[in-house]
Amino acid sequence: MPPLKILAAGDHFVTPALLTAALRDRVGTAEIQELTLPWPLVPFGPVAEVDEASDAEDELIAALPGVQVLVTQMAPVTERVLAAAPDLRLVVVCRGGPVNVNLAAADRHGVTVRTTPGRNAIAAAEHAVALLLAALRQIPQIHQGVRDGQWRSDLYALDEVGSELAGTTAGLIGYGAIGARVARILRAFEATVLVYDPFVTTAPEGVDLVGLDELLARSTAVSLHARLTPENRHMIGAAQIARMPRGSVLVNTARGGLLDYEAVVDALDSGHLGAAAFDVYDAEPIPAGSRLLKAPRTVLTPHLAGATRQTAERAATLAAAEVASHYGLS
Repeated sequence: MPPLKILAAGDHFVTPALLTAALRDRVGTAEIQELTLPWPLVPFGPVAEVDEASDAEDELIAALPGVQVLVTQMAPVTERVLAAAPDLRLVVVCRGGPVNVNLAAADRHGVTVRTTPGRNAIAAAEHAVALLLAALRQIPQIHQGVRDGQWRSDLYALDEVGSELAGTTAGLIGYGAIGARVARILRAFEATVLVYDPFVTTAPEGVDLVGLDELLARSTAVSLHARLTPENRHMIGAAQIARMPRGSVLVNTARGGLLDYEAVVDALDSGHLGAAAFDVYDAEPIPAGSRLLKAPRTVLTPHLAGATRQTAERAATLAAAEVASHYGLS
């Protein structure tokens, strides 16, 4: 039997070298060829009928003849690509969801699709808590002031100082791998943790499972960790923010579509929201004229919550394990 032929279509984060090393460890004698896609040096975007992919259909098609397994993070697995790869039988996507794969077309072409959920849960959870702490203590603004030659001892005034996590009631919307880890971190900070997740029916240990309205009314810090679906787009808007206590902090490291950012800016301008911290947005990158860029008391990062060396290494390891499992090699 000829060796399994695998295409490791990595990028500049989950690199082909990482994928190949992990595959060699789990799959052994496979024939592995490498392809480097341009992300993140070139932003991803919609490609044909799939989302969040590198625009590299032609390069992928040229590399796929005879390949049975494609391991990738950003390759655009479109109808056109699948039709040009009759030997392909397995696609492993190094992400929590296969947004860059046309699943219906894969099914029609007899291609199994697997993913690596949880690969960035540690990184994303830690980043969410870091954003929350930065917003509570106004760290970016104070840091910039020091760099600009200011020494703002007046920020010790009672109406200027930040807040502690200890004793805070923190509400988590979504309780998957990331939300669950955030809950454990917040409990270590001695915060009270509330969770809203319509798919969780039993209260997780150490947290209170509540409805969304109750969570918003009781939480002085709210962090989003839900997947985006057509049903929950803009699930947090002006009405929901109004239910939060005045001076609350809002964090989003999940998906930009969960949040109405115009309503957020209105609440920051009015002082109803004390601060906000975001890693994801409705439009990425943020448009130059966006009100969010000038909103007060914000902490903004460019969709980097999952970006750690360990995330990339874990993604490659989990992907190789999926290949091994599919072919009975584990």
